[in-house]
Amino acid sequence: MLKSGIDQDRIIEMFATASAGGTDQLRKGVQQATLAALQGRELTLKNIRAVLKTVADAASTGAAQNKLPNVDVEALLDKAVTGMDEALLKAVEANRVALQQLVNQGADLREKHLKKALADLEAMEDGFIGALKKAADAAGAQAGQAWAPLLEKLQAGGTLSGAKAATTAEQFIGQMQGALRDSRAAGLKAAQTLAESYAALVSGVLIGMSDALTQGGRAAAPKAAAKKK
Repeated sequence: MLKSGIDQDRIIEMFATASAGGTDQLRKGVQQATLAALQGRELTLKNIRAVLKTVADAASTGAAQNKLPNVDVEALLDKAVTGMDEALLKAVEANRVALQQLVNQGADLREKHLKKALADLEAMEDGFIGALKKAADAAGAQAGQAWAPLLEKLQAGGTLSGAKAATTAEQFIGQMQGALRDSRAAGLKAAQTLAESYAALVSGVLIGMSDALTQGGRAAAPKAAAKKK
């Protein structure tokens, strides 16, 4: 079954047939499937959540169907989380590169769509955990119980992609604030230049007035001397 370009049946089969020693293959499979799905659509927060929810649903279904001995469902789902996290790290890096390119070309990070991109980055971890919570709620009893400790761990310690996303957003918000400071500094410098020019103008006027007064005084002095005669 394909949903939004994601081969859920393949993911389900991977988890349903995974042995206790083959969980690392699950991580790689989930990472590749998640990344391929993300690459096939616009990287909006809404689309990212939808991909994560679909992958997590398939992992839950497959893990619940696994009847092999010595298989830990929680461990299977933990590899699913790690795989999705690794895929999201690449999505965060793609955001960073795109934002840097726009900044290098002179884009203003205060523009509406760029402000939203930064807000989405900051909200990425919450979106990730929220998608997993929905998958856990929709899972059967066995998978639902296995999700509980994983969600607690994520809420306590966070995710690698979430930390990277927050750092990236902070970096660009810092650049935006720096640009604002530069803008204010440029405004202050212009005001100072204008003030200095104004002071020079006033000084020129004052010099002109002084010259006129001096010349007037010199002209008046002979008249005064003539009257004394």
